[in-house]
Amino acid sequence: MSAPAEHPAAANSDAAAHRPARGPRELIFELGAEESRCVEAPAPEGEWEPLEALLGDALRKTPPALPNVSELEIMRHYGHLAEMNFGVDSGMYPLGSCTMKYNPRINEDACRLDGFAGAHPHQPAASVQGLLELMWELQEALGEISGLPGVTLQPAAGAHGELTALMCFRAYHLDQGDVRKRVLIPDSAHGTNPATVSMCGYEAETIPSGSDGGVDMEALRAALAQDVAAVMLTNPNTLGLFEASILDITEAAQAVGALVYCDGANMNAVLGISRPGDMGFDALHFNLHKTFSTPHGGGGPGAGPVCVTEKLASYLPGPVVVRDGDAYAGRMPERSIGRVRTFWGNVGVLVRAYAYIRALGAEGLREVSEQAVLSANYLRQRLSGLFDCPFCRMCMHEFVLSGAAMRKEHGVRTLDIAKRLLDHGFHPPTVYFPLIVEESMMIEPTETEPLSALDAFVDAMISIAEEIRTDPEIVKNAPYTTPVRRLDEARAARTPDLRWRPDPGGLSADG
Repeated sequence: MSAPAEHPAAANSDAAAHRPARGPRELIFELGAEESRCVEAPAPEGEWEPLEALLGDALRKTPPALPNVSELEIMRHYGHLAEMNFGVDSGMYPLGSCTMKYNPRINEDACRLDGFAGAHPHQPAASVQGLLELMWELQEALGEISGLPGVTLQPAAGAHGELTALMCFRAYHLDQGDVRKRVLIPDSAHGTNPATVSMCGYEAETIPSGSDGGVDMEALRAALAQDVAAVMLTNPNTLGLFEASILDITEAAQAVGALVYCDGANMNAVLGISRPGDMGFDALHFNLHKTFSTPHGGGGPGAGPVCVTEKLASYLPGPVVVRDGDAYAGRMPERSIGRVRTFWGNVGVLVRAYAYIRALGAEGLREVSEQAVLSANYLRQRLSGLFDCPFCRMCMHEFVLSGAAMRKEHGVRTLDIAKRLLDHGFHPPTVYFPLIVEESMMIEPTETEPLSALDAFVDAMISIAEEIRTDPEIVKNAPYTTPVRRLDEARAARTPDLRWRPDPGGLSADG
């Protein structure tokens, strides 16, 4: 970790006034005393065999290296770690393409109800009818929202949903006796798209964007042929722009027998306004943990249900929930590609998303997207004069700025701007993606941020832009107020130290 000297101007800035009162502390192994205990086990009563006789060779030769701390010390330690973290509850989190919206606490209450949280995947269907009914209704709701009636809730995340959809495409083509080789992907696609293509045994081919930020139709038509299995699109795309030629794209793809997949990462922009099924898509995955407001980040949990047309529904992984009169049960579709997840998927995420959809209803979901689009365009209008806006037209739920001019004129990178935003109490936007924009910043405010938060974010960006012009070293050396400064990211990625190891001479954090 490098620790550049604090710039005098930064020390006197408004951001410095928000300096954390407490930074990193000792490791939990460095707390407490040898006599400290959190739990004392009662002495066994009556006759009992010694552990040596019970465990034999399985008995440890040395006791485990556990911290000697009291319950109070444990609570303070982990409470402090939580205070050092940043989440949506801490402040605005405009991480583009991640939809870091507020997660209503009523959803948490719902998923913790005993009938949901206490259900076991091996229970007989008759004993979990309420949960199965919820999952069936969620399938129906997602089918209606997407315009694609076949739904599986199994995939555990967006990329998992992509893989599932493409596996269904492959099975469908093979059933038609049609062996295809290529999948077409725009140059603005999420990085998981080409990875998914490779995992399914296809060859990925990149289609360039046009001058308006949409798919270059001439290049797409030139690439389409009978060996194309699918076209993968994100709509709105990762530039935050709606594909104006979407009907032409799906029609051209299907004219050569290709299927069209919609990466649903950005569905927060179009709920109740437009449906992928009506645009001609054959399949879509939802990110329930994004669009339908369940906590995410740090690796999970998530859920990436897949919705497909009727002709593809029989290939979906199972079990899917079906209704027979008043009873609900799981069933494997006729030509199913098999399971892609154990049991029923991440059920806790499904319950949260269901609660969110039911609380808002159709009108509320449409208002979510309208507000998300309004907030993004408000920020775009206010910030486009400070930073380059490569595709500065009406955006959807997010937009992309470029810091290329700042780097050229002042040597300040987008990464530096992101670090400086931390001093103002904001999580940075997504940086360096999409790759087709140099020094990109992808900003997604979401619908849950109030106008005051949007204005405060703009004020912070104005302040940073002024620092770049007058004293760029302030920004280059940021952040100043975070618990840790800049890390050696290359070293952290190549030689990670992920666990504490005891030192033979005593407890130590050195591994």
